[in-house]
Amino acid sequence: MLVEKNITLYSTCEHHLLPIVGKAHIAYISNGTVVGLSKMNRIVDYYAKRPQVQERLTMQIVKELQEIMNTEDVACVIDAKHLCVNSRGIRDIDSSTVTSEFGGVFKNPDKRREFLDYIKLETEF
Repeated sequence: MLVEKNITLYSTCEHHLLPIVGKAHIAYISNGTVVGLSKMNRIVDYYAKRPQVQERLTMQIVKELQEIMNTEDVACVIDAKHLCVNSRGIRDIDSSTVTSEFGGVFKNPDKRREFLDYIKLETEF
């Protein structure tokens, strides 16, 4: 399993046209095909550039990698702050929104747990 975590994400809420800022975490299990690590960052950036809802963005990232990698074994979790929630209406500055999409073996609770445990790791350089 390969995990690329903490991919910075900037998008725009398609309902309110306000920023969405967060982190995407992606994993895949190769069937022999590999991609450059920056390809995952580029896919996140590509789909995030357009006005979005976070649920669709999460699914688009998984589907794109499934096509490129020719495998269903792809997962994505996004944790983001929506400035439409933070700056208008309820004005809740502490909440964040988490979405996930799990394909292939990541539907298995053990594999899903392994991925979720990896993204909790605190990496220091």
